[in-house]
Amino acid sequence: MHIGVIGAAGTIGSRIVTEALERGHHIRAFSRDASRPRADETRENVTWASVDVLDAASVAAVLPGLDVLISAYQPGNAARDFEDTVRRSIADPSVHSTAARALLKALESHPRTRLIVIGGAGSLEIEPGLVLADAEERVHATLDALGLPRAYAAAARGARDGLDVYRTSNRLWTYFSPAEEIAPGERTGRFRIGGDQAVRDAEGRSRVSAEDAAVALIDEAELPRFVQRRFTIGY
Repeated sequence: MHIGVIGAAGTIGSRIVTEALERGHHIRAFSRDASRPRADETRENVTWASVDVLDAASVAAVLPGLDVLISAYQPGNAARDFEDTVRRSIADPSVHSTAARALLKALESHPRTRLIVIGGAGSLEIEPGLVLADAEERVHATLDALGLPRAYAAAARGARDGLDVYRTSNRLWTYFSPAEEIAPGERTGRFRIGGDQAVRDAEGRSRVSAEDAAVALIDEAELPRFVQRRFTIGY
């Protein structure tokens, strides 16, 4: 398959590239600035290019030849500067909806290309009809546990709004909400899959490694199970 990855230099995006290459796929890796030298450029079956995820024309220009486009877009690059990404996310929560509209607009000219979007855990339900981002005490407690400022709740609501944009579309989109706790770790290939509610372990924690998130995303690229739906994973 030919898979495009937006945000390919980020924490999850870089692991998606690695996972896909190891499975024999051809990768077009996209970032804001593809002019910087990367170790990835020496690997076979991967090429780098720049794309502006907030510009539908920029996205549409890179779609020809792609079977699947995976967007790991986030404001900033948390792998390089986590605090800057947090600041950017709080400053403009609407950016997720802007990106959603641009991606869906780009797909109008390539309706057979599937889109997989990595969103946030804040849009997961804590009970039917109530998402984490809308439950003030619960979202603040979650952010406190993760070491994030409470103001980040605005970013969580912004990501929730982005999901709502996708839900109005008839394009071939899939939305992935990672676990509440996600960080570089071990690739186990063993996790549980959920829908609109977080998958929690025996201790009540919602957690997964970035490596296993990449496994789940490439699994979905190879064998789509959640077209026009959201899914999540956890241990």
